[in-house]
Amino acid sequence: MTSLRELYPIPDIDPVWTVPQGFEASFDWDYDDGRKQMMHLYQKGKDMQWDALNRIDWSIDLGDDNPMEIPDELGGIQTTPVWAKMNDRERAHYRRHMQAWTVSQFMQGEQAALICAAKIVQQVPDLDAKFYASTQVMDEARHVEAYKKLIECFGVAYPMTHPLQTLVDQALRDSRWDMTYLAMQVVIEGLALAAFNNIRETAGNSLAQQVNAYVMQDESRHVAFGRLTLKDYYPQLTQKERDEREEFLVEACYHMRDRFEARELYETLDLPADEIIAAQNESGFQKMFRTMLFSRIVPIVRDIGLWSDKIQKAYADMGVLGFADIDYETLMQGDNARAEELDEINKQKRQAYVEEVAAHGANGVAAE
Repeated sequence: MTSLRELYPIPDIDPVWTVPQGFEASFDWDYDDGRKQMMHLYQKGKDMQWDALNRIDWSIDLGDDNPMEIPDELGGIQTTPVWAKMNDRERAHYRRHMQAWTVSQFMQGEQAALICAAKIVQQVPDLDAKFYASTQVMDEARHVEAYKKLIECFGVAYPMTHPLQTLVDQALRDSRWDMTYLAMQVVIEGLALAAFNNIRETAGNSLAQQVNAYVMQDESRHVAFGRLTLKDYYPQLTQKERDEREEFLVEACYHMRDRFEARELYETLDLPADEIIAAQNESGFQKMFRTMLFSRIVPIVRDIGLWSDKIQKAYADMGVLGFADIDYETLMQGDNARAEELDEINKQKRQAYVEEVAAHGANGVAAE
């Protein structure tokens, strides 16, 4: 099997990215019963483990012209003159690369989450948080596996974008355990949940729906984990320490907003990147899409207590302050329900197949 790196259309990508780190591993000698909410989350993390090979119906094919069957409005350039000049073949080629680029970023982000979760297990001081983070390590490995298999269906893959790499680098290098939480559990995974939701709810292809729905079911718990831990910890900070976190948070949110600019995609396809990005910045649909990406982040930031005038001003400038009133528990319930709905569809499909085979066998016996 060809390695995924060989599918990158961008040349000279290093085979390995290493990030130097310096932090203390923390042992908790209390071995107490832990916080009730945290242990409940840990139990859910154990109970809801699943196998990417068995739960997802990998027999479903991705189409050639529009692999995930996503509306062209979500493709980034549908409103630009560049799109208007394309013929059907060129549009199909663009859709495949754009969707592969999107899923590649999901996969790259999941490997980053895998490494950050392993770091959290070592660093976080409380044993109950170590317990839960250990379940997240397994979750993230499964997510990388699932997105890798999905990417292979496209026949093309893309490396991690620079904005995401910058934020991951900061999360891994920082010696303070809560900064890894803030970068990964709140910002990166919060934004990823909104992006996954976009595919889950708009894709016509059932394989794409399943992968994103099942990953979202896990990721909702991961963000809730960050929310619970930081909500307990941040009241203990000094004002100077809070200011440092808020400055990082504002910068990180702008980084992640720019993550979906996709400049390297356009350059790979020999498309006029500056022209497309300028048109996108004026597109009402793209503005709405970038706004919706923060629907999961803003309520979490408010709940963990980083809600100064500086944070609120930044979110107001980005047009996302209104998301502060969203009930995150309701979002989690919706993510679970959507995954269970797809499970039921797969169950019915398998049952129908068994009944069809049984009926075929019975007819064969009767004919004899």
